[in-house]
Amino acid sequence: MTDTAPAPTAAKKEGSRPRRKTQPQDKGGKAPPRARKVNPVLERLFELYPKMFGARFLPLKLGVFQDLLALHPDEFKKEELKIALGLHARSTRYLEAVAAGEKRHDLNGVPVEDVAPEHVHHAILEVFRRRQARTDEDLRPKLRARLVEAIEASGLSREEYMLVVRSSDEASNAVLDEAFAELGARTAKREALLRAFEASGRSVAEFAEMYGMDPAEVGRTLERARGSTA
Repeated sequence: MTDTAPAPTAAKKEGSRPRRKTQPQDKGGKAPPRARKVNPVLERLFELYPKMFGARFLPLKLGVFQDLLALHPDEFKKEELKIALGLHARSTRYLEAVAAGEKRHDLNGVPVEDVAPEHVHHAILEVFRRRQARTDEDLRPKLRARLVEAIEASGLSREEYMLVVRSSDEASNAVLDEAFAELGARTAKREALLRAFEASGRSVAEFAEMYGMDPAEVGRTLERARGSTA
């Protein structure tokens, strides 16, 4: 038996280039999209912890990397686990969960702590940045509204909030200033409504009927106004 390669046949001439395999096309003439390759470590995490890495994403508790290494010392390599968790945390679905203000959960899906206001804030900015890249619609008004909600939910003063979320990105800082301006206008309206209600001497239902407003909405607005003036 020799190592000599067989001579080229007439069907495959020397120097001819092999033809590329073409992808099957759908009826519209477009090639179907290639399936994304799933990180094998994430696949294993889904098998082990379907509540946290399954159909619904939830913010992970701080220190989950160390927890996984301690629980599965022979299952995961440090660097591979770090890469997999990084991919998970940068996914849009995960960022949406953080932006929504969901609590951080342990590996069993039990809520254990709040997400820090700065993490919620930056997740909101990133989610809207990705959405804006996919549409011609100006999403800035919706972004401002989400930031107003996040600021109110944080319970921080303007100075405290600015201290933890300010960045070197001028565009992000500009939309944050707009959100605070919008929040200031909302607060002024609530306080004006509270003063009018207290001066009226009426019940919430009577006050709402007098101005053609929804009693439940009036109640919520008054509660927020009292909270902001406390």
